Amino acid sequence: MFAICNLAIVPLRIEPSDRSEMVSQVLFGEHFKIIEQNKKWSKIELASDNYQGWIDNKQFMNISEEEFDFLENSNQFFNGDLIEYITNDNHFLLPISLGSNLTFLTNKKINTQNYIFDGNLVTGIQPKSNILQTAFMYLNAPYLWGGKTPFGIDCSGFTQMVYRLNGHNIPRDASQQATIGEALSFIEESEVGDLAFFDNDEGNITHVGIIMEDNYIIHASGKVRIDRLDHLGILNIDSGRHTHKLRVIKKII
Repeated sequence: MFAICNLAIVPLRIEPSDRSEMVSQVLFGEHFKIIEQNKKWSKIELASDNYQGWIDNKQFMNISEEEFDFLENSNQFFNGDLIEYITNDNHFLLPISLGSNLTFLTNKKINTQNYIFDGNLVTGIQPKSNILQTAFMYLNAPYLWGGKTPFGIDCSGFTQMVYRLNGHNIPRDASQQATIGEALSFIEESEVGDLAFFDNDEGNITHVGIIMEDNYIIHASGKVRIDRLDHLGILNIDSGRHTHKLRVIKKII
């Protein structure tokens, strides 16, 4: 079975329960496969990154395999503003977040409600220099475990969404993102838009951020913020203390 998210922001949970941990979010227009289902919950796999979790059966719309394939094989279009609105002729109004997928609007078989979008659409691969400009749109967004929007986002959701809005699909979690790209030996080899990864005392990748010019980094820690980056890791500009231990820098694009 196949489906699409027809609500603004839906929690993706680790277990089929409203009390279960939210591990990610499904944004408006994201399509996915249903791999398991019971009376109230469906276990899904997102098409964009193959991420799995449980979603409430009341929070999506079923589509056919043919419609799913259409979305898979189409150029992807995303909302490029912090918040915009979906409308239709019946005065329907739905606020949607930055990064919502609007590809389905061109398909009348999926867009049965005749939704209209008049906002800023972004599509295609953008120059690497655009990465930082997109990242600034999330600046000061509060940290939220599993979040993917400017209203709440985690470190890897932040990097994933910034890259997605510039035409690059990367995995959901920091540990997964760290497995791709070219490893760099020194900070001095990095470019603006490269990703820096950080580990814990056990050696597990637990954090990621986007490298800026002049040894700064933008990352989600408490909020999306800008701090200093050195060979030890992230130096918090407010406390003057290192908060994350640098593991590796990766050039993804």
